[in-house]
Amino acid sequence: MLEKIPHAVGAALSGLKAGLEKTAYRTDFSDIPEGIALTSLAFGDGAPVPARFTADGAGASPPLAWTGLPPGTARVVLLVEDAGSPTPNPLVHLIAWNLDPGAPLAEGAASQSESRLDLGKNSFLKTGWLPPDPPTGHGPHAYLFQAYALDAALNLDAHPGRGALLEAMRGHVLAKGCLTGTYERA
Repeated sequence: MLEKIPHAVGAALSGLKAGLEKTAYRTDFSDIPEGIALTSLAFGDGAPVPARFTADGAGASPPLAWTGLPPGTARVVLLVEDAGSPTPNPLVHLIAWNLDPGAPLAEGAASQSESRLDLGKNSFLKTGWLPPDPPTGHGPHAYLFQAYALDAALNLDAHPGRGALLEAMRGHVLAKGCLTGTYERA
């Protein structure tokens, strides 16, 4: 959808970005200890997200795995935010909650319409993975794949948004970890 924005408009907006400081990792849970190693077989930390996981490709969610969960971890939450979005706040690309601590996510697991995961609403108010789709010429976007270890399962409505998720997580987060992927359209 955003690929149709003219390059000149994307370039003109290149200085407008939500910013890392507005992500949940840096605001709501800044005092939570790091310790979770979040990885993907598709890309490394700080590396570009392959096009097949974006709106320029098939748009499947990337495979993700985590290690280093602290004792007492009952569930894992994944939250993916675009800190480079030309919006006041980062765009939410994925909310997945009540994940099994011992079960990594396979490629496409969060983008399947028949997913067995507990998925929340992304910024486009759809359930599941929102593939990266930055405006042409806007520059690189930083996608923060955030993992949170929780001491209990969350009791949420069927498809919560970011606010409801973060509120339910308060007081239950044991540790966090982050994997950053980048993507841009020339």
